[in-house]
Amino acid sequence: METNRLEVGAPAPNFTARAFFPLEKKIKKISLSDYRGKWVVITFHPGDFTFVCATDLEAFQASYEKFKEENAEVFAISEDSIYSHKVWWETSPRVKKVTYPLVEDMTKQIASTYGFLYVETGMTKRGTVIIDPDGKVQYISVFNDRLGKDVKHILNALKGLKYIYEHPATAEEFDILPANWEAGQQVIKIRVPDDIGKL
Repeated sequence: METNRLEVGAPAPNFTARAFFPLEKKIKKISLSDYRGKWVVITFHPGDFTFVCATDLEAFQASYEKFKEENAEVFAISEDSIYSHKVWWETSPRVKKVTYPLVEDMTKQIASTYGFLYVETGMTKRGTVIIDPDGKVQYISVFNDRLGKDVKHILNALKGLKYIYEHPATAEEFDILPANWEAGQQVIKIRVPDDIGKL
């Protein structure tokens, strides 16, 4: 199975899969298309019952309410089954805190379509995707499996992407968010051609 290359600005591949919903303790099918109109943050992890992954899920849970305040839903996806997700949730002190859906990808179709599949090992890469309310990919990160996610950065990136989404650019005028920008700070307003060479 070959993995694809996901691009920023491209439509996010739709998927339908089973998910374990911790709050309800139920297994239900979800489709990405059902969340059109909301921001979606997908956190991919290599596998249940692994060490860094539990800290990732715990960190997303710690900021879950803040993501929801930004009209965003969080999904955790790995190649594990919903049964594995359920038992992990029941047994891990960190994962037990999670209230957002844990999505199964036993066929590895989601990981493959999103370019998050290690073909050699069959495991899911550690990374994050942010999808805008129109269903377009606006953020992709993939990194070393031993490096946990900086959820504060991801939340800040979501807020920045929301600002950009709500302030469309034209050929003559657009706002940019400079390096190390944090939510609440000023943006830089660019006017073309007057501001060329001024930064």
